[in-house]
Amino acid sequence: MASKATDLPKLHVAVLMGGWANERPVSLMSGEGVAKALEERGHRVTRIDMDRQVAARIAEAAPDVVFNALHGVPGEDGTVQGMLDLMGVPYTHSGLATSVIAIDKELTKQALVPHGIPMPGGRIVASEDLYERDPLARPYVLKPLNEGSSVGVAIVTEESNYGQPIRRDAAGPWQEFDRLLAEPYIRGRELTTAVLGDRALSVTELVPQSGFYDFDAKYTEGMTEHVCPAQIPENIAELCRKYALQAHRVLGCRGTSRTDFRWDDERGEAGLFVLETNTQPGMTPLSLVPEQAKQCGISYGELVEIVIADALAFFAGKGEADGHGRA
Repeated sequence: MASKATDLPKLHVAVLMGGWANERPVSLMSGEGVAKALEERGHRVTRIDMDRQVAARIAEAAPDVVFNALHGVPGEDGTVQGMLDLMGVPYTHSGLATSVIAIDKELTKQALVPHGIPMPGGRIVASEDLYERDPLARPYVLKPLNEGSSVGVAIVTEESNYGQPIRRDAAGPWQEFDRLLAEPYIRGRELTTAVLGDRALSVTELVPQSGFYDFDAKYTEGMTEHVCPAQIPENIAELCRKYALQAHRVLGCRGTSRTDFRWDDERGEAGLFVLETNTQPGMTPLSLVPEQAKQCGISYGELVEIVIADALAFFAGKGEADGHGRA
């Protein structure tokens, strides 16, 4: 696992947040939480709300490390990672290749399923085709290929999308995206497991008041109950930890990740499916990784420092492997 947080010297950390993705408000909350925690622990912090001049702003700040608190495109899809690689600036969380794969739900399936990690079936469909026919038997789920936080997710039931038909003038992801991933709907319970370094932390069950764990349910206080640790059989909890750690390793994640599950409790172990792995999970007051870390005895500030220590150790090793370090 990453070196202990207490080993960190006092650093200059640029906290990269905001951007222009749908998850901008979440990223700003994550970034501000990280920045305050670092300042409280004696580090110098430069807050950077990402814009098109982000490279110049990072170069001007000249930080020891960038804490990447961006969510969604282009901060989580490999774009920012590639930029920072070219600049030679160490940064937290996963690298370019991992980010490219993990942000794309279809590529994630192609990477994980051959390793025995169960994921729902399904296929990519053109949004135009949805107006003519269902791609799968109902109920099924439609989701964008590369968005997080349940952005653009629609559950299509026998009564259609919560009573709204799938058509051009009806609100739904088909209005925003040319292509969508269609998956069978898995009844049951929403579970999630965080990984920190080489350790799966815990399992949380998410019980939304609305019945669906959408964007609002994730980030509006009181709309979702977090049960941590989840009140589930130990064999299911063990499988969640196993699959989350396996996904983290297969994808090549660094620092921290979070893997989301659906569990059909009527089917036992056969009813557990991985939905996706988030390479840059939220760090807001309602976020799940800090909650699980706390349950494991790791404070928010310690969590932030562990993620930074992991990044610095990786880039130090990379420099040695390349035969040169960063000046």
